Amino acid sequence: MAVRQALAALILLFCAAAPAAAEDARKGGDETRKGAEETRKGGEETRKGAEEHARGLPAEAVTSHTLAIDGDKIAFTARAGALRLRDAQTEAPQADVAFVSYERNGADAATRPVAFVFNGGPGAGSAWLQLGALSPFRLRVTRDTLSPSLPPIIVDNAESWLPFVDLVFIDPPGTGFSKILTDSDDVKKRFFSAEGDADALAVVVRKWLTARGRLASPKYLVGESYGGFRCVKLLDALRERESVGVSGLVLISPVLDFGLLQGERHPLWRAALLPSFAAIARNAADRAALADAEAYAAGDFVTDYLKGEKDAAAISRMSAKVAELTGLDPALVARLGARVDPKTFARERLRDKGRVLSVYDGEVSRYDPTPFSPESDWADPVLESWRAPLGAAMTRLMLEKLQWPIGDARYTILNSDLAHRWDYGHGGRAGADVISPLRGALALDPRLRVIVLHGLYDLVTPYFATRLLLDQLPALGDPGRVSLLALRGGHMPYLEDESRKAMRDAARAFLERP
Repeated sequence: MAVRQALAALILLFCAAAPAAAEDARKGGDETRKGAEETRKGGEETRKGAEEHARGLPAEAVTSHTLAIDGDKIAFTARAGALRLRDAQTEAPQADVAFVSYERNGADAATRPVAFVFNGGPGAGSAWLQLGALSPFRLRVTRDTLSPSLPPIIVDNAESWLPFVDLVFIDPPGTGFSKILTDSDDVKKRFFSAEGDADALAVVVRKWLTARGRLASPKYLVGESYGGFRCVKLLDALRERESVGVSGLVLISPVLDFGLLQGERHPLWRAALLPSFAAIARNAADRAALADAEAYAAGDFVTDYLKGEKDAAAISRMSAKVAELTGLDPALVARLGARVDPKTFARERLRDKGRVLSVYDGEVSRYDPTPFSPESDWADPVLESWRAPLGAAMTRLMLEKLQWPIGDARYTILNSDLAHRWDYGHGGRAGADVISPLRGALALDPRLRVIVLHGLYDLVTPYFATRLLLDQLPALGDPGRVSLLALRGGHMPYLEDESRKAMRDAARAFLERP
């Protein structure tokens, strides 16, 4: 009887425990499945992260260097890498924006200025300013040695700006080594627009400052050609959306108003060209040698031009004076009604010698490929001669000096497709200008200063066009807040050794001014 009772109790205990055990087993199975699902998801995230990394640019490379300038050895750290741009809502990767930074060792981050440097185009990588003028390294080239087959030899740059400012060279999406990581046409369209470009690069600037602990540093923007336009656009984008203030702008051969530069029938466009024509004809070394040309361009020329094509006396006066200033055949100038455009000047200036000029630098010439044709097309002697060695030099710089493993990636020195697709905003290219936002920025911030550096022989963005535009700014405190310096040379005045030194000295004085 006792045995039967014990057996019954055991059965009851088992029956009572079985549902609980089954429930525990079920829960354990659920946990196991959940764990497996989380493991699977984690594996997918790891795989996606690896794929995302593989699609992008390599991790940042950090190297140490020294640069000897005037007997002083400057130790600095170079960083070559990329900053990733992502969709604000989905976090999906959109682009890796390549940069190279040079930071002087031992400097106080709170007081040491940092300059973000951009080239133009739009569609140009940062190599032009990086290996042409500003960085500790420079492509060995002069205006006399420009050639597509020039060996890409890199030398130390005695005129580097590094002694007085840290430098960050940025390649906008679609240029340099930067890499777009999406197939979205909408994203690309945004990157390839004046507004979207400024927004994207403002994020890049803020990310770099945050990553390097430089938010307290005095901040400057340096831009060449369209890069100057870009820098003014960046002022608002940085201030309004990224909480970053800028102390000053250094604009090199900038475009400030496309309407003026495209105005073939615009009297101010014709007037803006005349001093540069005269500079080339006279081999002028400075603006002092062009005082009469500037006075005529802004005075009697505009007065006679506005009298119109029916006023024969006005056209006669203009033709005689323009022929004198340009050195062109008076009969040709008279046939054109004194309306000489850059390409005509570049073709006709040395027509008797069978040579054509660069519109980027009127002192550089090459043979005319079709000297006996009524019209001729030619590769620009400066722009097209410099592209190949400059792009090759950037690849050498990355692989050999900065040790950034970019493999066989090609450096996009100038993206022509991007330039053709560029969206300038409402009003198109002819309506794009940054004089109005520059005026507003100067009025808002009494600390903001601007210096503009131009080459006298530049027919793409003539220095006198900028002078005419800057003269329209109101008095905004100290007149020295906005200054213009015209140097011997063309669109890239730093190809001239003495002008490269003058640019450095002017930038140093500008940044060190209290």
